[in-house]
Amino acid sequence: MRLRKALQSAVRRTGMRKRVQGRAAAVLAVTLAMVAAPLAGAADGTVTLARKYRPGQTMVYATEVRSRAKVESNPPDLKNFFPPVPPDLTLHQQNTVKVTSVHPDGAADIEHRFDRFQVEADLASFPESLRDSTEQAQREFTERLTGQTLTVHYDREGRLTGFEGADRLLGEIDAPLREPLRQMLRLFLEQMGGQALYPDHPVKPGDEWKQDLNAAPRPDYPFKVRGESTMHFTGTTRFQGVEAGIVEFQFENVLTPTSTSLRQDGAVPELESMGMQLNIAIRGEGKGRVLVALEDGRVLQNHSNLHQTLSAHMEGKEGAAAQPAKLEIQSDTEMNVEGSRP
Repeated sequence: MRLRKALQSAVRRTGMRKRVQGRAAAVLAVTLAMVAAPLAGAADGTVTLARKYRPGQTMVYATEVRSRAKVESNPPDLKNFFPPVPPDLTLHQQNTVKVTSVHPDGAADIEHRFDRFQVEADLASFPESLRDSTEQAQREFTERLTGQTLTVHYDREGRLTGFEGADRLLGEIDAPLREPLRQMLRLFLEQMGGQALYPDHPVKPGDEWKQDLNAAPRPDYPFKVRGESTMHFTGTTRFQGVEAGIVEFQFENVLTPTSTSLRQDGAVPELESMGMQLNIAIRGEGKGRVLVALEDGRVLQNHSNLHQTLSAHMEGKEGAAAQPAKLEIQSDTEMNVEGSRP
């Protein structure tokens, strides 16, 4: 029992006349440049995909995220000592996203406002007492989140570097929904920034490029990330009157929590004192299709799928006699995002 409680605690854890003539000439030059630029691009078949933030730039996104999860453990009854995980969780939301400031290095601060939010969870397998409290918490969270805002930070390449405002909202949610909602929210924010999507050179249909996903742990995200994504430019289209580039992508990554984050509640030291060693890793892979505006690189549409496996494995150190224990949570997430001007 002590061993199981320790493992449970550890796992929880993007002149006028001349002046007029001069101005007219300047306007003409700019106009010619604007006309000539697309023609030059069309001549060699290449386009530039790059995120260009502008203060006041605003988009509205309608999103649906559906996640299915399965929990397995060895010994089989080990999973009974953890909060149950909803086997099916769906989010419907509408967000107004506005660039509030752009930094000299090209990074940006963005305001995400939840205009509408609804969560649906399959709680049929939950104990009745827990099901009732979770359903109530679900309704309260939906009402409380609508109208709320998050401050989100992206670097010049559209990578998510952090966000504030979620902890105060998620902190009051019951454990079975808290972490799944946090991860689904992070996935949404990453994809909306165009996470590791943009190439450092012009591309033409058929071109492929890769992006390094490696990242060091941060205070608000205590995971070491290792991975790579591969993008394929398939051509251009029009989406709601906007010229857009079509990018198909796939990626693989591995996330491992820092020892500091695992030690915060004392679970790891307790396990070590028992001669046990704990290893936790989250492996993910995914693919999808994104439409990005050619004028500024903003995401217009995103259809993607992600598979993740969280594995917590505990075994005795050399010379320690203890039965190995393993908990594994597998999840498949589908996300569909449609953007529009407000």
